[in-house]
Amino acid sequence: MNKPLKVAVMGAGAVGCYFGGMLARAGHDVVLIARPEHVQAIQRNGLRMETRTFDEHVRIAASTEPSAVQGAELVLFCVKSTDTESAGAQLKPHLAPAALVLTLQNGVDNAERLRTVLPPRQVAAAVVYVATEMAGPGHVKHHGRGELVIEPSSTSDAVARALVAAGVPTEISDNVRGALWMKLVINCAYNAISAIAQRPYGENVRSEGIREVMRDVVDECVAVARAEGVQLPGDVDAAVGKIIQTMPTQSSSTAQDLARGKRTEIDYLNGLIIRRGQALGIATPANRVLWALVKLLERGRAA
Repeated sequence: MNKPLKVAVMGAGAVGCYFGGMLARAGHDVVLIARPEHVQAIQRNGLRMETRTFDEHVRIAASTEPSAVQGAELVLFCVKSTDTESAGAQLKPHLAPAALVLTLQNGVDNAERLRTVLPPRQVAAAVVYVATEMAGPGHVKHHGRGELVIEPSSTSDAVARALVAAGVPTEISDNVRGALWMKLVINCAYNAISAIAQRPYGENVRSEGIREVMRDVVDECVAVARAEGVQLPGDVDAAVGKIIQTMPTQSSSTAQDLARGKRTEIDYLNGLIIRRGQALGIATPANRVLWALVKLLERGRAA
């Protein structure tokens, strides 16, 4: 390995703990910025990484303070889409001038939004394909996949090499926008249904009528994407279908948020399709029904 990278993970939930843990396991200097219960468990026992190929405790630094980002060459930005601007503002005073902030988030516009808060040249978008959950304080459970697609930047090559060497397949692409939209289509097809049913993907698709609902959702998303001028990479139907093969036991992040009484990211998933559809004159009734039902459940849990 070349010189270890100094890495900070802002918003270290399931996604941030997995990728941060993989880098730490490979010898990089990583700090996880997370909620107090996770920080305490990690400081006490290390981060438990229960993956499909290993189950071990990884020694890794953890903090509740955004100032822990100080001196980091790479920041994995993993906060919820609802918190993008506020978390970016918390980072700004502590960010090294040459640091790369990589957005590992759901939704398609987080990098653009973060660039309104941080120096634009320091921000790069990434597309994340991984199935993970926090199984308890300081305990990340990996259900499948684990690759990244990242935007070109002045340091993307070095970052990609470090990630690949750490066991994270990473590709640099000029069409990250298209890849983000492809992931959005997949999320819109699966996330809300998993949240409403509180069941994993594989079980849901076996239920009567669900594949047809997903088909309607995907058709609406693709129509909006094309109207936006987005070049979707590859075969959309194959990408949607692949999820059942690669992560059948996964429940969506939206389902996990609802189960914990937390605010979901549904406004940045099916909700974004509705808003963009309205602006472009494209009807999105299937996405609207799923969005409205998740909002109803979200409100009920909060009450």
